[in-house]
Amino acid sequence: MSDPSQTPVPGNWFVDPVFLGVPGVRSDEEVLAWQVDALCAQTDPEAFFPEKGGSTREAKRICESCEVRSECLDYALENDERFGIWGGLSERERRRLRREAG
Repeated sequence: MSDPSQTPVPGNWFVDPVFLGVPGVRSDEEVLAWQVDALCAQTDPEAFFPEKGGSTREAKRICESCEVRSECLDYALENDERFGIWGGLSERERRRLRREAG
């Protein structure tokens, strides 16, 4: 039996932290790279998709301190996201924003 401490390290031992989704590490070359730094990715996703009439307070509180809030909102507006809290705004608030901008 060979000694495991003597096993050579494979050439592909490194795993890109962006691939793993490590917060604070992202590549601007990737379109959705901002999602790695999104605070919602590190919390309970149910808070961001409350049932009809449910509270959005917790999700919006988290969004307030998120460093990628504007990227998130831009994504939601560009992709016509109709459900959930994106960039700190509810579906209704995003619809109102689109109407006012249009």
